[in-house]
Amino acid sequence: MKIYNSLENFPVLKCPVLTLGTFDGVHLGHQKILSRLNDMAKAVNGESVLMTFHPHPRAVIFPDQRDIRLITSLEEKTTLLARFGIEHLVVQSFTRDFSMLNHNDFIREYLVKKIGVKKMVVGYDHQFGHDRKGSFAELQSLAPQLGFTVEEIPEQEINDVAISSTRIRKALFEGRVDAAASLLGYNYTFSGRVVKGKQLGRKLGFPTANLECPDPLKLVPANGVYAVYVIVNDRQYKGVLSIGTRPTFDDGDRSVEVNIFDFDRDIYGENVTLIFKSFLRSDLKFDGVDALVAQMYRDKAQSLELL
Repeated sequence: MKIYNSLENFPVLKCPVLTLGTFDGVHLGHQKILSRLNDMAKAVNGESVLMTFHPHPRAVIFPDQRDIRLITSLEEKTTLLARFGIEHLVVQSFTRDFSMLNHNDFIREYLVKKIGVKKMVVGYDHQFGHDRKGSFAELQSLAPQLGFTVEEIPEQEINDVAISSTRIRKALFEGRVDAAASLLGYNYTFSGRVVKGKQLGRKLGFPTANLECPDPLKLVPANGVYAVYVIVNDRQYKGVLSIGTRPTFDDGDRSVEVNIFDFDRDIYGENVTLIFKSFLRSDLKFDGVDALVAQMYRDKAQSLELL
């Protein structure tokens, strides 16, 4: 997949077949659109093009909103789009000025003049442009005079999947990672850099890697303990993850820390990816360290069974 951070160097393609949107999560509903996009491109000997936006439009239009959280970082989204066969990815910088662009001007100046779109596919009820006034009907009305055709994924097909990024976020905020996986079509992931923690786990016989995510908008699932796979330097391990405030120690600070099984290496400063498999239990306060350690052994045993 070729990636373009600017349309200034976008190549002239014989037959660009395009879709656009934020595609946060690249979930099963999105995958229907991507599948249709790829089929259309192959049918006309064209090339699939996806335009997405960064930062997320909501973060620019509503900068004071503190509750904006994303299912995928830009890097994660890029990896997923490549996996689903997109040939050209345009990452359009979303600024306040860009958000004010009239939808007609966006179609003419960006999609037609700069990309040279010949065919488009959009999801049901897709909206774009300033105040989201652009629609499938607008695209249909402009398409003949601007030399492209447009197709909409029918409402019935979208409803059959019944997927939305909002539903996925809700599931993750509630710790229902299995439900999120069924909507995403893959297990939720979280990547971060290993940083120095308070080393409480090491003192208890369960050393942990504390993760710090570089993307402040990346969604961290509900506090609790999870069975996870852990990717370190392209190698997969099993582990148990704790998200929370260490209530037994009245710590207060929220942390993301994983005990990696059968692993004994210094990985401070390295990037680690967590693959969420199952929710085990809530973040609990125990009556002392001994009770906590006993529960940690049970968590490990349960994780090994699930993984």
